[in-house]
Amino acid sequence: MVAGYGKAFGMRVLVWAREPAMAQARADGYASADSKTAFFEQCDVLSLHMRLVAATRGIVTAGDLARMKPSAILVNTSRAPLIKPDALVNALRAGRPGMAAVDVYEKEPLRDTDDPLLTLSNVVCTPHIGYVTRDEYELQFTDIFDQITAYAAGAPTNVVNPDVRAR
Repeated sequence: MVAGYGKAFGMRVLVWAREPAMAQARADGYASADSKTAFFEQCDVLSLHMRLVAATRGIVTAGDLARMKPSAILVNTSRAPLIKPDALVNALRAGRPGMAAVDVYEKEPLRDTDDPLLTLSNVVCTPHIGYVTRDEYELQFTDIFDQITAYAAGAPTNVVNPDVRAR
């Protein structure tokens, strides 16, 4: 779906993936990179869209990020552990890629206002809502409604700081 958005905006879409996702992308008419190295070297905007499984944990390394153009943007709305720990922050400080947009974090929920991703001027951060499906919205709003109802009944749920209730 994201590849379709890119194409609609006139982007040349290049795909790198594991099989069978790569085969599906080719069948859908998208070009594929010759290698993972070539993919990271060529992309101007690189958007991660992979499931987090054992085989994809840390699949993006510091070396991959160092190959990106200084003008490139990395977008991660998928899962933070797809990128090796600390690799993105270090890469952004080094200027490759030049920018990032993320809504997933190594530590979630992200409560540390001094987290490097929140303090770097070349990063846009959102609260894990960069892209969701209609079903996910319905699930989230049902959950939110249930939490509001529980609060109104004097029995709040999912309280992050329960010690405040005593005060």
